Formats: sequence, C-alpha cells, structure tokens
Amino acid sequence: MLLCAEYVLPITSDPIENGAVLVRNGKIADIGSAHQLKARYPHEEVRENDQAAIMPGLVDVHSHVEFSVLRGMVTDLPYAQWLEKVMHMSSTLDAATMYDSALVGGLEMLSSGITCLGSTTQSESTVRAISDLGLRATIYREVGAMDARRVDFAMHQAAEDIEKWQGEVDSRRMRIGIASAPLYDCHPAIYSRVAKFAGDGLPVALHIAGSREEYDFIKFGRSTFSVDRMKRRGYVEVPPWLPTGATPVNYALNWGAFEAKNVMAIHAVHVKDDDIQVLRQYDVAIAYCPRCNGLLGMGVAPLSEYLKAGMRIGIGTDSPAATDTTDVFAEMRTGMQLQRATDPKHFLTSDTMLEMATMGGARVLGLEDSIGSLEVGKAADIIAIDLSGSHATPTKDPVAAAVNTASASDVVMTMIDGEIVYDKGVWNVDVAFAQGLACIVKARSRLRSLNVDE
Repeated sequence: MLLCAEYVLPITSDPIENGAVLVRNGKIADIGSAHQLKARYPHEEVRENDQAAIMPGLVDVHSHVEFSVLRGMVTDLPYAQWLEKVMHMSSTLDAATMYDSALVGGLEMLSSGITCLGSTTQSESTVRAISDLGLRATIYREVGAMDARRVDFAMHQAAEDIEKWQGEVDSRRMRIGIASAPLYDCHPAIYSRVAKFAGDGLPVALHIAGSREEYDFIKFGRSTFSVDRMKRRGYVEVPPWLPTGATPVNYALNWGAFEAKNVMAIHAVHVKDDDIQVLRQYDVAIAYCPRCNGLLGMGVAPLSEYLKAGMRIGIGTDSPAATDTTDVFAEMRTGMQLQRATDPKHFLTSDTMLEMATMGGARVLGLEDSIGSLEVGKAADIIAIDLSGSHATPTKDPVAAAVNTASASDVVMTMIDGEIVYDKGVWNVDVAFAQGLACIVKARSRLRSLNVDE
C-alpha cells in the first residue's frame, strides 16, 4: 500500500511535501516523493490523504488506561485531595468494569493516533483489553507494600502476575514490565527488590518527585495526606515514618531504585540540579505529563534541563481521571506553552515536542529500533492527521501546524504493523465497544452515589 499525503513527517529527517510511504508486510518499505514512488511502484494500491500529514504513530509513555471510567468524576482539586477520592472510587471497580474501561480508553487512544503506550496497573483486565485491541504497549505491573513484613508477599504476587501476563500476550506487540508504587505508598525495600527482579530484561517504571506533598513527606516527614494513606494501607511499624532529609530522587537512589537497565521516572517535577545528574548518570528516562501536572497543581518539570542533559524524554497523558482525554496533541501544546512561559531563555520548539511524542517516547520504552519514526525497515505504525480545517490552513510548517493547532479529533487514520485499525471514525478491531460503553455508563452511575468524603 502506498500512503500519499500533502506532507510526510519522518521525524528523523525533514518533512516531505507531497510525499508518500510504501507499506509492505507490516513494514515501511520506501519513503519519498509521491510522484517518484507512484512511478516506481505503478501497480501498488494507493491511498490518498489530501491535505493531511502522515507521520509515525504517537507514543504515550505513561497512562492508567483502566481509569477511563473515572473521567470527570473528581475535578478542580489539588493533587493530594484528588488522589484520595480517585483511589476511593477505583477501589470499588470490579474486574469486568476495569476491562471495559480500559477497552474504551484504548479505543480512544487508537482514534487519537496513539499506536504505542506505557500503562501502569495492578489489573490483569488492562492487559487483556489492550491485548485484545492490538495496541503496541509496555504494561508495568505495579507493586507496593508499606509494611516491611509484606514486601516478600507483594513481590511474590507481582512475579506470579508478570509470568502469567507474559504467557497471555503477543510479545511482538506487548511487553510486561514492573513498577514500584509511589514513594509515599511504598516501603523502600521494594525499590531494590524491583530493580533486582528486573535486571537487564524487564522495563521498570517509578512515580517519583511528582508533587510537593511527596517531596515534603520524604524529606521533612510532614505531609498529612501521605500519613493518611499509610494508615489505609496497613503500615503498622512504629514510628510510621521518619523524615529522611533527602530529596525523593536521592531517597530512591539510596535504596537502589535505578539499578535496573531501563528505568522510567514518571513526572520528576520536584528535582534539584544534583537529582538531575543522578538521573542522567543512571540513564533514567523521563515521562513528561504536563496536563496532569498542571491540572492537579503538581508543578512544572524542568524539561529544558533534562533536554540539556541529553536524557531520554517521552510524553504521557497519565490518568484519564485527571486529564479526561488521551490527547497527545494537547499534551504537546500544553507542555510547550508551560515551558516557554516558565523558562523563556530555553525557547522550546514544535519540532522538539513532536520528536518527544514519537521518537522520544520510543527511546523511553526501549523501542527506538522498531518505531517512532518513518524509516525503511521500521514497523508501519503510521497515522494521518487532517490539516484541512481552518485552524491548520494554510501552513508553511506542517510540524508547527500539528503541534500548535491539531487535536486528537483531527486524526483520520491509525495503522499498526501495516494494519489500519482506525479509519475516519470506524475502528477495525474485534471488540464489543457498545457493550463496554454501556457497562461504563452503569459504573459511572454507581460511582456518583459514592460518598468520596468518607
């Protein structure tokens, strides 16, 4: 199949005006001028995408896709209060609801141009839903225990789940990793155990330095919400917590959290210069989640410092319970504007943001050899974005148009491994979307009746 469009955005090379991409056997076989490729392959099926940009599929490095059911349920609250209410609500969700929620969230990802995601979960339902959709993914099995006496059991459960999940999925599309629970919700022994368990094989994720509440709790021991969460999780050691005097990054470092080969730090907002050097030294990747950070008052990550340090950085949409949509275009735009406003000396460009949302995300997940750019031999994970709307035309710079004006609703085609899985409002996947949506409606009705202040 020959995909032709007004623009082709390879990411690792300059945009091609009136370009084309040849897809064969699930791979990119050729790329260049539409005129030349049509002449070179005269018998090839041609798909025209007039006034559109063809580019690599978006990579969403961090999400909690099974929480799609919680969209709009908890709003206009700072991080600590939001988290308590969301955790209370999510604890009432059964496996069937989690599956349907992840399914509907995954379908939205496909229609939003996301072809690969990283998701942190304890639910097998998420694994099954994303696998059924055929999305490319790294699913991190989260493990945590506040009490030292429960660490062994928690790790044993996680190891069993990981082995089971690995046997249930297509390893060509999905990898299973491991994630330690957030620092305020986890005994520090978990970090070294997770790193040792992962070794050089499993990818690792870690929520770290995401909020001021976490920072104050770890360094000064004075975060009320964290102590409350410790009580709820059954932490029985006395005293329950002593201030460490260390930043979250150095605290995790002291417990061996970064010893595994491929570690992704989620958020990494509240960091010092020394923390950045530690993360760089251990080649820790960064999941940049600007909308969630902004909406919940978590802060602004020092993105320019990470870029100057040459670190691997990708973009994450985080929990749908916070951001409401899986729109990587909105993340790029918000993230760029926040950085320009807070750090004008290091003026962030549209090209940098689009690279982070594609090739950067591929590097974060360790998939840069197979996805993230339009290059011969790579997997044909490709999307088409309609640029015919008044908000995007006319344009002399298709990259700026994509980042500054496009949204998830402008995606008209999504392809994974050469298979078109979403095409102009129609999903070409074998799942019961209507049934899943009906289940979510019922679940949301039940959730509204919960007293989340209890």
